[in-house]
Amino acid sequence: MRELHDLMEALGDAGGDKTILENDEIAHLVASGHKLLSMKSVEGLEVEARETLTGISAKVTVKEGIKIKNPVHLCFGIPHKKGTQQIKMQVKLDKDASAHFIAHCIFPKAEKVRHIMDATVEIGENAEMKYSETHYHGLYGGIEVLPKSVVKVNRNGRYFSEFILIGGRVGTLAIDYAVAAEEDAVAELTAKVFGHGNDVISIRERVTLAGENARGLIKTRVALEDEATAEVTGITEGNAAGARGHVDCLEIVKDSAVAKAIPIINVTNPLAKVTHEAAIGSVDKRQLETLMAHGLTSEEAVDIIVRGVLR
Repeated sequence: MRELHDLMEALGDAGGDKTILENDEIAHLVASGHKLLSMKSVEGLEVEARETLTGISAKVTVKEGIKIKNPVHLCFGIPHKKGTQQIKMQVKLDKDASAHFIAHCIFPKAEKVRHIMDATVEIGENAEMKYSETHYHGLYGGIEVLPKSVVKVNRNGRYFSEFILIGGRVGTLAIDYAVAAEEDAVAELTAKVFGHGNDVISIRERVTLAGENARGLIKTRVALEDEATAEVTGITEGNAAGARGHVDCLEIVKDSAVAKAIPIINVTNPLAKVTHEAAIGSVDKRQLETLMAHGLTSEEAVDIIVRGVLR
């Protein structure tokens, strides 16, 4: 299938492993636009996916007590210049289950592309889920990405999410994530984005610490250059005794880029504690001078500093 081949080649060019489909021990789901191209499950993992009139609908379940050995790979993209991809996904980890999902979102030639993700996630009691999502959008900036996710982490569950978009242009990005953590649950959200040209970035993440001793972290790292803009909103609510949360936002700007950070904390229980820190600024002058003293140009030194922030 030509489209599957093109998408896998683009994945390899973006630094991913294009041979993942050949491994019988690795579960995967691959979709190009509104087409399902490949799907494989493993023991303890149920994957139901179908093409709809508006896009792709998928339901993924990790059964009780099952710990998936290898990461589950999700590959979504459009290898063409134009197109729309709308994905509706339900993910559920039953009690005592664990899994690591690696999502590759590949749009190498995007000139007029729209990617919409609408996900609901439920982490069962004592279950753990890691979700690592990496985007590559090519060099044209003609893409709109709208990921939305609603997550519930039940008692003593663990949820770790990472969104990375540091290769190629961003285009327009609007992240909208909401997580509710119950008793003794942990939720950590990390986002790293590098904007160029006239990219427009909006990140809105909310963690509600609803149960006793719940823990939450929102960590955002954004770098901007040229005329890119970003608005980052991190919201944490401490609503139960012993709940602990933190919002950590760092944005670096150069050229005519504009950044805005809005940390919001709300505590309704006197025994909960939520903190925040937000910093916006240019590249550290001392670091810049140190690197230039070692023979780097100003541009090379700035690039190293920015990449270090986005690690």
